[in-house]
Amino acid sequence: MDIITLWTLLVAAPFIGSFLGVVVTRLPAGRSVVWGRSACDRCGHALGPADLVPVLSYLSSRGRCRYCAAPIGALHPAIELAALLPPLCLVPLMPLDPLALCAGAGLGWTLLALAWIDLRHMILPDALTLPLVVAGLLVEWALDGRFPVTRLAAAAIAYGGLVLLEILYRRLRGRDGIGRGDAKLLAAGGAWLGPAAVPHVLLIAALASLAALAALRLAGRRVGSDTALPFGPGLALGIWGAWLAANL
Repeated sequence: MDIITLWTLLVAAPFIGSFLGVVVTRLPAGRSVVWGRSACDRCGHALGPADLVPVLSYLSSRGRCRYCAAPIGALHPAIELAALLPPLCLVPLMPLDPLALCAGAGLGWTLLALAWIDLRHMILPDALTLPLVVAGLLVEWALDGRFPVTRLAAAAIAYGGLVLLEILYRRLRGRDGIGRGDAKLLAAGGAWLGPAAVPHVLLIAALASLAALAALRLAGRRVGSDTALPFGPGLALGIWGAWLAANL
C-alpha cells in the first residue's frame, strides 16, 4: 500500500505543481485560487484542457500562448517540475505509513509554495501558514492517537520567540527585520516537528540566508546591512530537512 501511495504522489506531483503555480500567482494579488478559469495574462483567452497539461503544454506551444503568441513565463513549468521533489525525497523513507507519506508530500508542497511566494513578493500569506500549523497538529494527533500538547506548546513558543526577536530588532535598529509571517511559519515547524527541532530549523534557515548573501556578493551585487532578504525559504528548507531527518 505504501508503494502505491508513493507512486500516486509522484504521478500527481506535476498536477499539484500546476495548482501551486496558480497559488503563487494569485494569492499575493488577493485573487481566488479556487474560482476563475486560468487565462492568458495578455489576451485573456481562457485556457482549455490541452493548455493545462503540466510541462507538456508549455513544451508543445514552445513557451507561447496558443492564441496570441505572447511569451509564457517559466514559472509554471518550473514549479510543476519542482513539485516532484517532495515525493522523490520520500523515497529513502520507505516503508512509511501512507498517512505519513501523504502528510509529508503535502508539507513539502506547501513549503515549496511559501518559499516561492516569499522569494517573489517578500510575504508569507496567512492562508498557507496558519492551515499548516493546524495540519501539523492534526497529523500528529492522527498518527499518535493523543492530542499533541507538546507540539502545540512548540508552535506557541516558536511563534512567541520570533515575535520577541522581531520587536527587539525593531527597537535596536529602528526598522523591521523579521516579519510575522516568518514567526507563523516557524510555529508551523514547531507543530510538525516538536520543540527539540525548532533550534535546528532556525540554524538551517540562518545558514541558508548567509549562503544566499554570499551568492549575491559573488554575483557582484551590493550587499549591506539594509539588504532585504526573505527568510521564508530558509525556514522552509529547515522545516523540510528536519522533517525528513525525523522520519529516516
